[in-house]
Amino acid sequence: MFTRTIQVKTRCEGDVIDLTDKIKTIVEKSGIGTGLVHLFVQHSTAALTTIEYEPGVLEDLKHALAVLAPDNADYAHNSRWGDGNGRSHVKAALVGPSLTVPVSGGSLMCGTWQQIVLLELDVNAGRERTIVCTVTGD
Repeated sequence: MFTRTIQVKTRCEGDVIDLTDKIKTIVEKSGIGTGLVHLFVQHSTAALTTIEYEPGVLEDLKHALAVLAPDNADYAHNSRWGDGNGRSHVKAALVGPSLTVPVSGGSLMCGTWQQIVLLELDVNAGRERTIVCTVTGD
């Protein structure tokens, strides 16, 4: 098993950061030829997924998340904590904090149009995010 962390500084809510090259480098350094790479973001208002990293589909994703957890909805979290990021927590829970990708021949098995991304979902953004990257296998 080989574990590294990736640190990412976000600017604002809605940032979508392509992590694919950083993860490829970690997989290469691991020396593992066949196995899995598991990714986990250590924050409750950020998420990980795969997507075609193209402006149109990135906007479509932001729109879809805004429909599921609208900015102007009444969130109990906001009433309790007063930080205004109830929607951020809901969006992050819907997308999820982790992702697993197969490794073969020492390389990620992402599809041609598939990149691994971090979604910054916090309204109080401008944060340092940590992604734990664990490569297992032979």
